[in-house]
Amino acid sequence: MRDTRLRRLRTLPLLGLLAALFLPLGVSLAPSAAASSAATPVRIMPLGDSITGSPGCWRAVLWNRLLEAGHTDIDFVGTLPEQGCGVEHDGDNEGHGGELVTNVADQDLLPARLAATRPDIVVMHFGTNDVWSSISPDRILAAYTELVTQMRASNPDMRILVAQLIPMNPGSCAACAQRVVDFNARIPGWAAATSTSRSPVTVVDQWAGFDTSTDTYDGVHPNAAGDEKIAARWFPALAALLEEGVPGGPGDPGDGDLTCTASFRAVSAWQGGYQAEVTVRNTSAAPVEGWRVTVEPADGARVAQVWNGTLTTAADGTATVTDAGWNGALAPGASAGFGLIATTPATSSAPAATVDCAATASS
Repeated sequence: MRDTRLRRLRTLPLLGLLAALFLPLGVSLAPSAAASSAATPVRIMPLGDSITGSPGCWRAVLWNRLLEAGHTDIDFVGTLPEQGCGVEHDGDNEGHGGELVTNVADQDLLPARLAATRPDIVVMHFGTNDVWSSISPDRILAAYTELVTQMRASNPDMRILVAQLIPMNPGSCAACAQRVVDFNARIPGWAAATSTSRSPVTVVDQWAGFDTSTDTYDGVHPNAAGDEKIAARWFPALAALLEEGVPGGPGDPGDGDLTCTASFRAVSAWQGGYQAEVTVRNTSAAPVEGWRVTVEPADGARVAQVWNGTLTTAADGTATVTDAGWNGALAPGASAGFGLIATTPATSSAPAATVDCAATASS
């Protein structure tokens, strides 16, 4: 968070002390004020590319609009700092200029960013560079799904706002305008299939009413008028979540239970068996000392051998793999892994397994 905001907040105790000195004896401060100052802020991550972060001044407009509406217990979070908008606001964000959402998913970049910031709500406008690069809607939406999975691994109660992208009409891409329209048409159906009651996905239409000729400076990136329009579209959806309340939020980094995730990937297969690897990631805001993964192979397969871990097998074929000691300690966002060989019946289909992870505390 910007130092200027911290300085503003640090003046409050002094003002409160001065006010208390002038209160009549027997009069106390209102409990609601004390409760408000002690409340844990809701952590909101603006996620995307340069439209979100370079400089992404719609975030400044949105921040101040939320404060003016009384939503003061909020904290914009991200691993990137404010990049200069000339307006006081909480500038932390996750808007990486030039990034493709498909690359973020393929390279597994989001989990470490989530572990460092622990958001309760994600506000996502992401995919403009993918559309510009003529990546298919199917691939982009698959990346969206991967990111949502990672968000829920970080916080099972994650609230997710996903934008239908603002229009795009750069001089170097005549087809981009229609590609945005085609991609945006797919987002509501994807969101409906992805949303859950515990972790809802809400679509926010950023396309309608946005004009690249008057609301951008280059056919892609918003100017001041565009920033106002983007903030105006985010505001009601985000304010509704804040008024509803965010259950199960993880709080500040360092708070909450230790968590980890495990992912299964088949490496090779042959008649009667296969080789696979399992990646373990610390999704907590604190270090873990060790991990334990349960592996339930599909189609009657049995884990016969592991390396970089210690194997225990139950009678029903469920395998438990604990770390090997040297690979157990994981910093927030860090990962380790182990390999395995499984035997399969002759009728077994493609290698698959359900994996789950449990973490132990660092001493």
